[in-house]
Amino acid sequence: MMRRPRSWTQWVRRICQGALLALFILAVWSLRTSSPEGGHRALLHLFMALDPLIAAGTWLSSGEVQHGLGLAIIMVVATIVLGRFFCGWMCPFGTLHAMVSALRRKPERGAPLERRTKWHAAKYVLLLALLVMALFGVNWFGVFDPLSLLCRSITAAALPAAQYAVDDFSTGIYHQDPHAGPVHLATITEPVYRFLRDNVFVHGRQVFQGGGVIGVLFLGALLLNFVKPRFWCRYVCPLGGLLGLLARRPLYRLRNDESKCNNCARCNPACPAAAQPDLRGEWLPTECYVCHNCTAACNFGAVAFQFRPPFKRMEAGGLDLSRRTALAAGVGGMAGLLLFRLSPQTQAKAVAPSLIRPPGARPERQFLQRCIQCGACMRACPTNGLQPTAFEAGLEGLWTPKLVPQLGYCEYTCNHCGEACPTGAIEGLPIEQKQQVKIGLASFDASRCIPYAYGRECAVCEEHCPIPTKAIYFVDVEVRLRDGVVKTLKQPHVDPDKCIGCGTCEWACVFKDQAAIRITCANESRNPENQPILSGGMDAGSPYGI
Repeated sequence: MMRRPRSWTQWVRRICQGALLALFILAVWSLRTSSPEGGHRALLHLFMALDPLIAAGTWLSSGEVQHGLGLAIIMVVATIVLGRFFCGWMCPFGTLHAMVSALRRKPERGAPLERRTKWHAAKYVLLLALLVMALFGVNWFGVFDPLSLLCRSITAAALPAAQYAVDDFSTGIYHQDPHAGPVHLATITEPVYRFLRDNVFVHGRQVFQGGGVIGVLFLGALLLNFVKPRFWCRYVCPLGGLLGLLARRPLYRLRNDESKCNNCARCNPACPAAAQPDLRGEWLPTECYVCHNCTAACNFGAVAFQFRPPFKRMEAGGLDLSRRTALAAGVGGMAGLLLFRLSPQTQAKAVAPSLIRPPGARPERQFLQRCIQCGACMRACPTNGLQPTAFEAGLEGLWTPKLVPQLGYCEYTCNHCGEACPTGAIEGLPIEQKQQVKIGLASFDASRCIPYAYGRECAVCEEHCPIPTKAIYFVDVEVRLRDGVVKTLKQPHVDPDKCIGCGTCEWACVFKDQAAIRITCANESRNPENQPILSGGMDAGSPYGI
């Protein structure tokens, strides 16, 4: 006798997925709206601490135990017991993939059944290659880790695009004022816009260099679900690969009851992972998301999950990863390591002047070993000055944060970036200590600075300098103008003992194409090899301190 599909577990799972996705988006969104002591940053840190891939990557590359490692260990133990339930029930990026996969056309009757292919091993190959790189100090897990990738994509692409769309659409409606008779569309859109402006997009619009590339990659990962359901989770995700290795012999196992099964194979197309629930004795626990779609699709109760004793023999398929493939992954990791270390920056042969790290950033090698490219610090920056790098730090430093003073300065009374960092790549310094950290040094371009090049007064940079005793000071100089008149001008100079490289002067400079005062990473506190200015008092009679 047929019975209704058992779908209550699906609804519980969907509620969990939706709630955790909403919480993750809230955690990222609130990085810019809450105080450093607020619970939203702790919420994002909780998500990241639960990720064993982040914990393993930072530990292997830096040799230091990540704060909150206990939560990652709890996730490891839970995976050994329950299987890859994180992928099916908790992962917010996996939830987005499941939502997009649901938009696919249902497979037609008679379509080939889903089976494991050699491409399922790709995520294990990527995982092993990244692990080899981490062993030698290169932490690139953040580029592929689903939580880091999602946080970066929401920060650099999704939220800015959403705010831009809301602002411009509402403005366009307001100015065009389309209406049908007495009904004006603006009377509907304006209250919605004001609510979003006052409650959601509270601060000014953020823009990010390379945000379009990050957004395209994010959309590309989602659109791959139209090729195969949960394509990223099946073939790419290194966290899924790590959890799959841990879930080789879970205690929570799928059982296909031969006495009830009529071999209809309805459970097969319902499985988003191609875990082969229809093949008795060949179910793949390393691929299964424990989503219970297969149990809901079975009308006879033949397919069910049960807890089984750990010593009881498990009838299931094994991990399809040969020694040759594992060796090739290790060789690939070594090749990637060598490729990353070919740049002059990674070999300390050169310093990119525009690579201005946020205050509290560890020395460059330690910083790269801990940074997971999540973009949380960039989202938290109130001035939008922190931007993702391209190749200033070599390929190894892709999408790590740098300060771009032309877009925003480092707020003197702010330490949000250190508070937001989930791995300690940027240390959360107290305000008083943070204000003493030098991240760069200002220098004037005399060919553009107005008092130098054009014989006119300008004091914008000095007025905006946030240092209480001012890092920019003036020297009175007599200059002869074109008409022969001698005029006394105040020409600005930089005191290197007081300048912390915050970039406020460059941001405020009246030249918007290329500022007449610019910040480089010279004199940064974290790098003794990049401190050309010796500390000590300056000769008041010499603008150059000599």
